[in-house]
Amino acid sequence: MKILVPLKRVADPDNANKVKVNAGKLETTGLEWKPNPFDEYAVETALRLTENGASPKARQGEVVVVTFGPKETETTLRAALATGADKAIRVDADDNQLDGDLVARALKALVEKEKPDLILMGKQAVDGDSNQTPQLLAEYLGWPQATFAGTIVSEGDKALVIGREVDGGTLKIKVTLPAVVSVDLRIVSPKSVKSIHTADTHTYADGVRFAALMAIMAAKKKPLTEVKLADLASDAALKITYGAFELPPARKAGIKVANVAELVTKLKTEAKAL
Repeated sequence: MKILVPLKRVADPDNANKVKVNAGKLETTGLEWKPNPFDEYAVETALRLTENGASPKARQGEVVVVTFGPKETETTLRAALATGADKAIRVDADDNQLDGDLVARALKALVEKEKPDLILMGKQAVDGDSNQTPQLLAEYLGWPQATFAGTIVSEGDKALVIGREVDGGTLKIKVTLPAVVSVDLRIVSPKSVKSIHTADTHTYADGVRFAALMAIMAAKKKPLTEVKLADLASDAALKITYGAFELPPARKAGIKVANVAELVTKLKTEAKAL
């Protein structure tokens, strides 16, 4: 099975307090970059589907990771290669020249060249939170899709049984390959992914794997190719543009009240909440 996993680098969400707005534009100086967490879950899922969990070095398929961005985003790709991915592709582009639709159209062209059996994606990027690209890509390809996957069971190279997280529980659906699947947080639980290569009794560690030093060094020798965005999408027009950014107004400091009666009075007369 050949699996294509799109990756995006994002500003570390744990450092959101460092975000600044200058003249209506986001100031990214000093922000730390990391792989989008949901995309990391997709890479982990791809690795689990293409390995024997008891002997993960012997890959039973191919995992290809791709990202859109400038040269420095290759660090994100090398990190994925170090954890076990086989090949990487960087589509040369600037972050401000992209939106979900353009990425989906470019990915469609890349899929037609790479011919994967499965596309695994994070359900959304934690910066834009648009949750659009997987659905758009499936529509452009005309492939079946499953979103918000919390579990995946492989049925050979022909189909997957997906446990989709929905309000109130899990909905199980079966998709034939090739397909587009976007994953949610619980996909990296110890028994969320069942591959035909791994015994049902095997239990993974919770979360994504981390690369050992030797694997990081070996990743430098794995193939990483560059593709121009114009070679994949002749029309680079964006459907979503941002006019300007502004920080929310500062909140007033809270006050203390002597008793419940005073609280109710202030809620009525000052906050107008009652």
